[in-house]
Amino acid sequence: MTILLADPVVRAVRVLDNGDPLVPLDYAPGVLVREGLARRLDVARALLPSGVDLRVVEGHRTIDGQSAIIERYKAELRELHPTADGVELDRLSSRFVAPLAVAPHVAGAAVDLTLVTRPGAELWMGTEVAATPEESDGACFFGAPVDDEARHNRTVLAGALAAAGLINYPTEWWHWSYGDRYWALLTGADHAVYGPVEVPAWARA
Repeated sequence: MTILLADPVVRAVRVLDNGDPLVPLDYAPGVLVREGLARRLDVARALLPSGVDLRVVEGHRTIDGQSAIIERYKAELRELHPTADGVELDRLSSRFVAPLAVAPHVAGAAVDLTLVTRPGAELWMGTEVAATPEESDGACFFGAPVDDEARHNRTVLAGALAAAGLINYPTEWWHWSYGDRYWALLTGADHAVYGPVEVPAWARA
């Protein structure tokens, strides 16, 4: 059974932030991630087949940015599930966007990414990055039935990122993280090493 980010077991994981700063990725303009995650992404890139690279679409996300995505998606879910209570809406929405209290993006611990050829053409992964479960009819789940090309490319992506120490959120094939609560829970780490972090002043200028 898939553990969702809304599950209380995720919130129960301790966070002892190690202080890694947010750093830019020189191959992903405008994207900031924790330094430890950046190093692991470099490892993953080196493990990819010749001619293939990562395209990182998003890394750190502000609290306001995360909150806006949550509210927008919950509004869609309320229309689709008018009888759902708050707990059920939290569960449903966490398939696509993490609750603020445990959000890996807010900690600078997560990236949304895909594979590209070295010239920059995106490889087929079965859905677009950030396709909701409703838009994709569930094909956004990493293990969903997809065609052979998409399955191969997802396997290549997972092989490199997992070998570099990242974990996937299984409802989103594109979402991978290191150091957050969900990572700690799935890897058996004693605690998360990254909690919420603000954008540094130099990056706001």
